[in-house]
Amino acid sequence: MGRYLLRRLFLIVPTLFGIMVINFVIVQFAPGGPVEQAIAQATGMNMSSTASVSTASMGPSTESGYTGKEGISPEFVAELEKAFGFDKPAHERFLLMLWNYVRLDFGKSYFQDRPVLDMVLERLPVSVGLGLWALLLIYLISIPLGIAKAKYDGEPFDVWTSGAVFIAYAIPGYLFAVILIVIFAGGNYLDWFPMRDLFSENFGELSLWGQIKDYFWHLALPLTALTIGGFAMLTMLTKNSFLEEINKQFVLTARAKGLTERRILYGHVFRNAMLIVVAGFPAAFVSLLFTGALLIEVIFSIDGIGLLGYEAIVKRDYPIFFGTLFCFTLVGLVMQLVGDIIYTFVDPRIDFEARD
Repeated sequence: MGRYLLRRLFLIVPTLFGIMVINFVIVQFAPGGPVEQAIAQATGMNMSSTASVSTASMGPSTESGYTGKEGISPEFVAELEKAFGFDKPAHERFLLMLWNYVRLDFGKSYFQDRPVLDMVLERLPVSVGLGLWALLLIYLISIPLGIAKAKYDGEPFDVWTSGAVFIAYAIPGYLFAVILIVIFAGGNYLDWFPMRDLFSENFGELSLWGQIKDYFWHLALPLTALTIGGFAMLTMLTKNSFLEEINKQFVLTARAKGLTERRILYGHVFRNAMLIVVAGFPAAFVSLLFTGALLIEVIFSIDGIGLLGYEAIVKRDYPIFFGTLFCFTLVGLVMQLVGDIIYTFVDPRIDFEARD
C-alpha cells in the first residue's frame, strides 16, 4: 500500500502542472483577456469592477493610438499590463507563475486588492460546512431508503419510491432551489425562510441557542435543495449493491442455518454492500462541494467558494478564479487518494499494489 500511495502522490505533481499550463494559456493567450476586459469595462461606463485598479490613473484624452480616442491614457494601459503581468515575456511569466503556485502564492485579487489565498481560506469553511451538512443528510436518507428498496424489490413501495427518485435525479438542484424560494421565501405564497445569506444581521447579538437556530433557519432551503438534488444516485447505488449481495451464495448458506432476514441483511450483507457506498464518500463530497454547491451559493447569496468563483468570472478576476480552480483540483486529487485508503480499511482484501 505504501508504494501505491507514493505513486499516487507523485502523480499529483504532473496533474497540477498540467492544470497550471492550461491556466497560463487561457489567461495569457486567449482573446479578450483581462487587459481588454478592463479597458472595455472602463470605456463602457462600467467602472464598478475596475475602480480599484485605479480610477485616478485615467488621464485626459490623447490623440495617439486607440486608447486616446476612447478616453484611456497610455499610462493607464501600461499600468493594466503591468498589473496583469503582460509587461514580461511569455516564458518569464510562466516561470513566475510556476514559482508562485509552488509556494501557494496566487497573487492578489485584481479588484479587491487582497491575497487570493486569504479570500479562499476565509470562504472555505462556509462551503465545507454546507457540503458536509448536505452530505450527512443525503447519506441518512439514501442508505435506509436504498436498503428498503432492495428488501422490497419489485413491490409497490419500490415502484413508487423509484418514481420519486427518478424525478429528483432528472431535475437539477438549482431548479429545486428556485422552486423553494418561490414557495417558501419569495413572499408570493409563504414567507417562512430567508432568501439569502447564512446569518441574520443581528446574529452577533443572539444567544448561543439563538445563533444555532438562526444558522439552521437560514440553512433550511439551500440544504433541502442540495439534498433533493443529490440523494437519488446514492439511493439507487445502495439498492443495487444490496441486491447484488443478497443473491450470493453466502446469503443462501445463512438462510439455511436459520438466521433471520434482519440478521442476514445487517450482519452479513451490509458490510459487503456498503463497501462502494462508504468508499465513495470523498468523491461524493468533492462533487457536491465543487459543483452542486456553486449554483446554490449563487442563488441564495451564500458567501462561500462557489459565490467567490462566480463573482470572479463575472468581473474577470482571474487570480481568484484560477486560484480557486487550483485549490479545488488539489483537494479533489487528495480526496480520491483518501477514497482509495478507505477502500482498504473497509475491505482488507483489496490490494491496489497487486494490480501492478
